[in-house]
Parts: sequence; structure tokens; C-alpha cells
Amino acid sequence: MMAYRDLGQGQPVVMVHGNPTWSFYYRHLVQALLDDESTHFRTLVPDHIGMGHSDRWSDANTRYSLQQRIDDFDHWMQARLNEQAEKGAPSTIDLVVHDWGGAIGLSWAARHPEKIRRLVILNTWAFNIPEHESLPWALKIARSWLGQQLIVRFNAFARIAAKTAVKKPVDPETRAGWLEPYEGEPTRRLATAEFVRDIPLSDKDPAWSVLAETEEKLAALKDKPIFIGWGMHDFVFTPKVLEMWTEHFPKARIERFDEAGHYVLEDARDALIPQIVQFLNSGV
Repeated sequence: MMAYRDLGQGQPVVMVHGNPTWSFYYRHLVQALLDDESTHFRTLVPDHIGMGHSDRWSDANTRYSLQQRIDDFDHWMQARLNEQAEKGAPSTIDLVVHDWGGAIGLSWAARHPEKIRRLVILNTWAFNIPEHESLPWALKIARSWLGQQLIVRFNAFARIAAKTAVKKPVDPETRAGWLEPYEGEPTRRLATAEFVRDIPLSDKDPAWSVLAETEEKLAALKDKPIFIGWGMHDFVFTPKVLEMWTEHFPKARIERFDEAGHYVLEDARDALIPQIVQFLNSGV
């Protein structure tokens, strides 16, 4: 079962998290949308299977592949759209994506452009990174046998990300919130390890063809109102990745945050979140 937060009523805003976060990552944006008095929003924030408070596979050999995650999201999304239809509520969604949430959410969106009203893109990708680009050393280690063991046995990926994915240190309560669903039994962290292992580096990797198809379909979204908020100190999704987005979506509104890292909603939330709320209200 896919756990999710469902708060508010009105225009649906679906927020898709990455690795090793969960729906907790979007808590401040959810609250800002619920507090906004100019427009009513229904905030929908799922946890991917194997992450957050969603179910885990008990079989260590079960793969949490990108294609499976897109299929899971599609199944969950269709159920939410059916709920909207039954209520006579808006039939299109605003989609917010971050990290692997871009590969998952935008893969779905590119195949269902008629369901998208507006897009918010935060330090993510939905295309294959050129093969000549080097994978950051931290991810190379995480993909190795030793790295996978450290992730599954000791929650190393989430613990390290809690320190390195932000430019500004976070308080202990926030750090504990990020880590909470991944503490305890090793099975709680299998998906975290699989996400890293599924990063496509060549056309021999299963996720490569999925992202290649998504990239071909991104043009179906280019005329949607799009907001891109980018932490410029992201060692994975660097400014070069942002440049690739500008090629796909040349009309997008782009806001760069020079003092923010990968967890841009944390580092830049005081400036970024009001801009997202304004964008979702006005579309400009």
C-alpha cells in the first residue's frame, strides 16, 4: 500500500519526493498552501513503495525499479483523479517534483499532459545525463557492494544526505524527521539502496530506456506554466543539469538560489515557498 498525505480541498497539488526523503520533505510547502487564502488547494503527497510510511517488500531480491515506481504512481494517481471526478472537482493537477520524483512524476506527466495544469521542478531530472558526465564520487561509492551494505545495514545514505544535501545545517528535530522511516530493520532501507543502484549510467541499465522515452515526450509539457527552483550548490544536480532543463523548457520561469543545496526546499524555503505559492495561484 502507498501511504500519502491528503490535506485541504480544491485544486490538487501533487508533490513527488526522491531518495532518501519522503513526504516529510514537503511539509512546509503543504502548510503554506493550506494557509493561503487566495486559492483553495488539495495537497497530495505520496510516499513511494518501500519509502516513508508505505509498505516494504520483505523479499530482498525484489527490485524497486524506475518503471515499477512509475506504474505504482500511475495506479495511485488514477485513483486520486477518479476521486476528483466523483466530487466534480478539478480534473487537472499541479505537479511538484524533486530528485527521483522528477524521473517518476514527469515520466507520468509526459504521458498524460492533458492532466497537468502547472509544473514545479526542484533539483531533479527526467532525462539521461550524458555518458561523458562523471557520477559524483559519493554516488559511485553508494552503488558499490560496500556502499549498498552500508546503506541497508546502517542507513548510511539517509544519514549522510541529512548533512550534505543542505548548505545550512538543520536542527536535530528536522534531521530526525528525515531519518525516521528508515531507522530500524534493514528491510526499511532496501528501496533507498535500490534507488541508488537504479541510476542509469549507460543504455545497458534498465532505467536508461525509460528516461530516454520520457525525454522524447517532454515536449508535450513545454507550453505548460513551469516554475524551476534550483539550489545552485547541488553536487549531483549541478547547474549543468539546470541548463538541460532550459533547453527542454525555454519558457519556464527559473529562480536560482545561490545559498541552497540539493534539499532546496530546506535551504531556501523562506524565499522559495512564497514564490511557488504565488506561481500556483497565478501561473506566471
